[in-house]
Amino acid sequence: MPVDWVSIAVLSTAVLGLVHIIDSHLISRRMPSLRAYLLPVSIITLVYGLVLFYLFPLPEDVGIWPLMVTVASGILRTIAVTIVLYTLKREEVSRVIPVVSTYPVFVAIMAVPLLGETLHYLQWMAIIIVVAGAVMVSARRSPGGSATWLGGPFLLLICSSLLIAVANVAAKYALAYISFWNMYCIGAFCMSGFFLLISARPHILKELGNMKRRNSAMTLLTLNQTLVVVGVVPLFWAMERGPVSLVSTIVSSRPMFVVIYALILSRVSPMFLQWQSGKGILALRLIAITMIVGGIAIIYLT
Repeated sequence: MPVDWVSIAVLSTAVLGLVHIIDSHLISRRMPSLRAYLLPVSIITLVYGLVLFYLFPLPEDVGIWPLMVTVASGILRTIAVTIVLYTLKREEVSRVIPVVSTYPVFVAIMAVPLLGETLHYLQWMAIIIVVAGAVMVSARRSPGGSATWLGGPFLLLICSSLLIAVANVAAKYALAYISFWNMYCIGAFCMSGFFLLISARPHILKELGNMKRRNSAMTLLTLNQTLVVVGVVPLFWAMERGPVSLVSTIVSSRPMFVVIYALILSRVSPMFLQWQSGKGILALRLIAITMIVGGIAIIYLT
């Protein structure tokens, strides 16, 4: 297993974990609404996409089918990201991201009919472990002391996980014909177009104009979108050079980075994030994340 793409995938995972933390802060604490967040994100994403597309144009001999698959991958990933951002408006980031990170399970399941692969009984058992871990990590304590769950948002996040899995499989196919730079650019165009479609409204512009501490929020948002590029481009680079199943497995360790970042911020800046403290909840989440990552590792190591 080449060390280069593995190391890059780990770096990408750590960066994207930080992106989720900042996303959660901006959406839940700083921005007046989700669409008010999506509007500047769409503009910044479009600018980055245009610049990189100018620097790294499409190959001259690329066919229409790989481009269609690339666009489909970008659209599916955009819908998945929108679901995640919508849920971050209402739930803690440390509960949301672990559920979404179950998508390598769907990659394994799709590999059976699409790629002719087979799953051993240990791998099917691992699927059950991962799903159980996803349910556990979404638990929290109610004021009365009993455990409550994400409920409806949990199902939405599972749908998001499935969409990401399909997008990754499609991306792996397309990367045989286009570069990882092209993959990022087309995905950026899909995302910025969709976000503009749902957020470009006069009242959204008014919301942004009336924001308190608007300059600091926009600065942090711009920094975060720069981190998105730093995280996503290496992800496609690793996916181009390594097996999509293994790259997906590495990236699925993102919840560990999210929980670590959230735990540090809960000590350094308690108001930065929604974070439910308590040794019991923290222990439950760590066990659940271990189940998720361990179960996914079993799928690809057996």
